[in-house]
Amino acid sequence: MKKIRKWASNFGVLLALAVGLAVWVMLPWWGALAGVALLVAWLLLARRGRQTLAVASVGISSLPQRWGASGVIIVGIAGVVGVLVAMLAMGAGFSATLNSTGDEDTAIILRGGAMAETNSVITRDQVPLITGLDGIATGQQGQPLASPELSQVVSLPTMADGTDANVQLRGVGATAWELRPQVEVVEGRRFNPGLRELVVGNGAAQQFRGLRIGEAVRFGNQEWTVVGRFASGDSHDSELWADAEVVATTYDRQAYQSVTARLEPGDGFDRLKAALAADPRLKLDVLTTADYFRRQSEGLSRLISLLGTVIGSIMAVGAVFGALNTMYAAVAGRAREVATLRALGFRGLPVVVAVMLETMLLALLGGLLGAALAWLVFNGYTVSTLGSNFSQVVFQFRVGPELLWTGLKWALGIGLIGGLFPALRAARLPVTDALRAG
Repeated sequence: MKKIRKWASNFGVLLALAVGLAVWVMLPWWGALAGVALLVAWLLLARRGRQTLAVASVGISSLPQRWGASGVIIVGIAGVVGVLVAMLAMGAGFSATLNSTGDEDTAIILRGGAMAETNSVITRDQVPLITGLDGIATGQQGQPLASPELSQVVSLPTMADGTDANVQLRGVGATAWELRPQVEVVEGRRFNPGLRELVVGNGAAQQFRGLRIGEAVRFGNQEWTVVGRFASGDSHDSELWADAEVVATTYDRQAYQSVTARLEPGDGFDRLKAALAADPRLKLDVLTTADYFRRQSEGLSRLISLLGTVIGSIMAVGAVFGALNTMYAAVAGRAREVATLRALGFRGLPVVVAVMLETMLLALLGGLLGAALAWLVFNGYTVSTLGSNFSQVVFQFRVGPELLWTGLKWALGIGLIGGLFPALRAARLPVTDALRAG
């Protein structure tokens, strides 16, 4: 019967721990602050809270005497938080770059069922039909604001180690600049129509060799001259722009891959979508450019977040065992002290909470250290990765407050698990056995 009660008690602890962790993971920052405020009020105002504070102060004051063991907890948790935040910052930066590309006022037209420009085909005879559709805005001269474009993957050596990587060469016309006012030439000039000239994005210029103004690069067995550099603050920063007709001639392309168009205000998108559906000659799909680039980021962002969570979880298991070993040793070394307090009338709850506070303090220090390192090392760090068009997308890691809070939640969750069982052992230790062991 005693064993059954013990088993039921342990099962109840595990169930409560699982529920507590689930609630903690979903808790917003203001919920955590409210919880801290309630805890502080209980420690200061309640009788058992004051007992807890007295027990905790003794344990915390002895931390400098065992910094070696405590450092294991701090460093282990800092590693977990640092890796987790860095991985999540990578996904956040990639998503932010693609999500900032495009808007609700422009639309991209692709072949029906195409998921990206690389597997889309729009024939040249379809372009006049598209540009005449209802819903597409017109310019000051009455011309439709639509840009048929090509997307060609080319290889360039990376700055880091010189290995070849895929880069997107976009063939555009004059209207492309008007459709994307955020794309500004910051050095040099735009390419001249009919010439093999390139304008390169800021991100591409930073990540790949041979893209300084005046340099010549070889694509499609032809030499191209870099004449300008542009900045857009979005995924276009990873691209090279050239005249669409020259790109088509160089690579023997008889069709375009997409048409980007400015929408008329109001219901322009709905009218364009209806006009496309009504013309049997146009088996094409249309999305706002904001929606298109948002979809491009979803798959890789989820994968990066999943990898970060899996790696962080594996490291967290190691950190939990480190915390358990350290806190079990700390409790064993203070067995007589705990027994004396309980003999003086201290209940089990103050002892449990006191040991938990000590562990959570170490976890908080580890979390803050890991979060600070992740922010200092990775925030704004520029990298590139393969996007949905099979070309490199240049982006920056983004370590924001939300990710830092996620890292701290993981740290405190590890501290909760690592401190709970040693705390329960301290509270359950028979007074006479503890006094004899001391």
